Amino acid sequence: MTHLICETVIKGFLIALLTGCASEKATKLPVSVGESSKVTSANFSEDILDPSQSGVKPPYSSNYEAFVLTGTYSHSPAVIKFIKHMVHQHGFSETYLNGLFSKANRLDSVIKLETPEPSVGPVKPSIGSWTRYRNKFLTDDHINNGVAFWRNNAETIQQASLIYGVDPEYIVGIIGVETYFGRNFGKTRIFDALTTLSFDTERRSKYFMSELESFLLMARDEHFDPLQPQGSWAGAMGYGQFMPSNFKTLAVDFNKDGKRDLWHPHDAVGSVAHYFSKSGWQMHKPVTKRVGLSKDPNVIELSTYEGNEYWETYPNFKVIKKYNNSNKYAMAVHQLAQAIKSRY
Repeated sequence: MTHLICETVIKGFLIALLTGCASEKATKLPVSVGESSKVTSANFSEDILDPSQSGVKPPYSSNYEAFVLTGTYSHSPAVIKFIKHMVHQHGFSETYLNGLFSKANRLDSVIKLETPEPSVGPVKPSIGSWTRYRNKFLTDDHINNGVAFWRNNAETIQQASLIYGVDPEYIVGIIGVETYFGRNFGKTRIFDALTTLSFDTERRSKYFMSELESFLLMARDEHFDPLQPQGSWAGAMGYGQFMPSNFKTLAVDFNKDGKRDLWHPHDAVGSVAHYFSKSGWQMHKPVTKRVGLSKDPNVIELSTYEGNEYWETYPNFKVIKKYNNSNKYAMAVHQLAQAIKSRY
């Protein structure tokens, strides 16, 4: 009789234990980022946050888990130091980051672009440099696609223009120059690019390490797998080619769906307008105008095959240059914006 009672108790205990384990597994569900995004969440299993740092478990976790760092950066003191910084400063799980950086790839193409070989011989004057640059963007295809992008997102562009006080054609012009209205986001994995630039180059390694930090925080905050996003070789992302640090301070959830998605045109439009607004854009104010030769410091010189052009620039021109500090870039945005507006 005693033997039968013991057997019954043991069976009951085992059933309860197995039921509890099954219930615990069933509660760990992945969080979806949404079908509209180019970046989607993974089926996570290991907590990204260190529970000892946060006190609570995060709403998502990650497949990447390793007790030791392996792969390309397994013997990199700089990477190990960076991981410890992210653990102590931001509460990441060390096993998560070990697993993540074990999957990082060193990109020789990125190293080459960041550290080009020094030019040999005297520097020749670049006659026609503005003409060549302009011809990349002031094409019928660019203008027509700009008009189509504006029409497809007309309500969003109008709202962003009114809310942030930015002329709509310049929101469209920036996106056209940066990514050809979403046709050229870039094909380099952002995590690999920023890791390579942080730990395998010297010229701007501190800057890119800061961008890598911002990128990992962005991935955690927006609930996406950091190994998924692709962009430029320097780590720029989405329609407007924001760097991660710009994302942190300037990206907006313009369509109010609960996430800031730079690969969605509505969030991109709102974020570009916000960027311009914070940089000091003056709505309905001039950008630049053609003038003759002048010693005025606000007059820039651009080289064409027919001779040099001289343009007086205003504060809005300098706002565009905060996006990319190049006179040719700012002039291309301005002229493309005006061409699209005329055809729209």
